[in-house]
Amino acid sequence: MINYQFINQSSEHTWQNYRRYVQTICMRTVEHLMLDKTYTFSIILLDEAAIHEINRDYRKIDRPTDVISFASIDEDAMIVAGDEIELGDVFINVHAIRSQAEDYGHSLKREFSFLVTHGLLHLLGYDHIEKKDEDVMFKLQEEILSEIARR
Repeated sequence: MINYQFINQSSEHTWQNYRRYVQTICMRTVEHLMLDKTYTFSIILLDEAAIHEINRDYRKIDRPTDVISFASIDEDAMIVAGDEIELGDVFINVHAIRSQAEDYGHSLKREFSFLVTHGLLHLLGYDHIEKKDEDVMFKLQEEILSEIARR
């Protein structure tokens, strides 16, 4: 099971309507990864200026980005709160949801769902630095999203 906290710090309140997709993403992630523990994470929606500041301050990249994940666990430590494993936080740029949906020619639902899934997989230890890892992560993203928000 994956529990989440949904925090909209952007100036756009319509994003609250998109939280309904997160539960399905979590359920499909559990199914595809065969997770047998209870995890929790936060999704924080931000305006472009706020995510730019985070990207600059924490990643030393002076530009906005679409999604940033900050994991609470790594290979050496795991934060356990009660019976739940705290995965960390996924920060999503609401401006990027709109612009990337337009650029890629798909719905806001698809782009929102993609960014949540992408960020969650990072929290679960997946990355796309190496080509072989990218192939695994991107295939998994498509499997999770296939019944939620197709391209």
